[in-house]
Amino acid sequence: MTTLDQIVAMLPKVELHVHLEGTVQPATLFELAQKNGVSLPVADVEALRAWYTFEDFDHFVEIFMTICECLQTPDDFARITYEYGQSMARQNIRYAEVTWSPTTHAGATGKLPWEDLLAAINAGRERARREFGVEMRWIPDIVRCYPDTASTVVGWLTSPEARSGGVVALGLGGPEVGFPPELFTDAFRQAREHGLHSNPHAGETVGPESIWGAIRSLQAERLGHGVRAVEDPDLVAYLAGRQIPLEICPTSNVRLGVYESYAAHPLRRLLQAGVWVTINSDDPALFETTLNDEYVHAVQDCGLSLDQLRQVGLNAVRASYLPEPDKSHMLAVFEAEYTRVLGPRPTQNVDDLPDLESLWDNLLSREPERIQGQWRDLAAEEREAIFAHLKRMVSEEGWAPAQRQSAQAALDALDSLRGAGSDADRTRT
Repeated sequence: MTTLDQIVAMLPKVELHVHLEGTVQPATLFELAQKNGVSLPVADVEALRAWYTFEDFDHFVEIFMTICECLQTPDDFARITYEYGQSMARQNIRYAEVTWSPTTHAGATGKLPWEDLLAAINAGRERARREFGVEMRWIPDIVRCYPDTASTVVGWLTSPEARSGGVVALGLGGPEVGFPPELFTDAFRQAREHGLHSNPHAGETVGPESIWGAIRSLQAERLGHGVRAVEDPDLVAYLAGRQIPLEICPTSNVRLGVYESYAAHPLRRLLQAGVWVTINSDDPALFETTLNDEYVHAVQDCGLSLDQLRQVGLNAVRASYLPEPDKSHMLAVFEAEYTRVLGPRPTQNVDDLPDLESLWDNLLSREPERIQGQWRDLAAEEREAIFAHLKRMVSEEGWAPAQRQSAQAALDALDSLRGAGSDADRTRT
């Protein structure tokens, strides 16, 4: 009999939320520390592995900063990128969008020129692609507790070298408390104007207000974490209706105390509410996890069915920043391999339908005037884009049953708001 671990291992995967610095394994860190003359708080690799098992958030930050201190040369960065590519191949991860913090390593406060850092990471990426057939793109981030570095980061990421070197989006990482998204409005506006996607962390250690801020001020297209949206039913409905993807990292959330256990994690509730959920490992070496482990936890401990796991795996392909032809090709490949491993899709995902059917009706019945006002305030092109996207979800092949149901529920709800829109809106549904 095939075990859950074996099933997960056979599934192709995309990872959208992983920090390059958080992939460095203890043995590699020990070697880098010795090479670069960095003093570690332990004497050998075994003790280092024990030290990696952090005790609280401050210890987590201490480990992360020690890793960054040990990364000093271009070869160091090429090595850790290549080693993550090795790990991707072992886990059947075909594509990853990898976050890293350039100001920690480059510029006035770092050890390398930006151009050398980017070239080194791309050298590791190219070697991994050549040897393992895996692909990576980059989401360098602004570290939010250093807001004065934002313009420098945007300048780097919008350079011709960055755009040709695999940079696809601007991220926002670091501590949420005290550093709301609104501080970075101008930086993200400039990045979007140069064609970069907006991909901030929000809704991990701060609640729904952080997510609303990332959406409204940064025009977030995808959200790192976002799990605390579950605390605001209106926000859940908004995320489901707009299909804004969440990069959910269950083990990270449990280990950092966002939720007390996998059973308490809102992964399944968000998925059942029609939110576009993806599963990721965040800092796998620090959390003693892998993306395969996260898929197993999703089923075994968070309560997802195998068909919901299929949905989540395909969501990650759709939510990626791959060019559309590449995304369509990968989606077709994944669909075929998921069918081979899991069998054909069920014709109906009955367990999900009641929540989805009531989602929009409940929202409209609670605050119809406010919802109508928000709809009226949208620009005509925004309403047009919402209708077009929802209709594609209902009519196109490849969407999971729960997603189709959510889209149809949203269309039905918006039909009741046509009076609050323009005459053009009245012809669309």
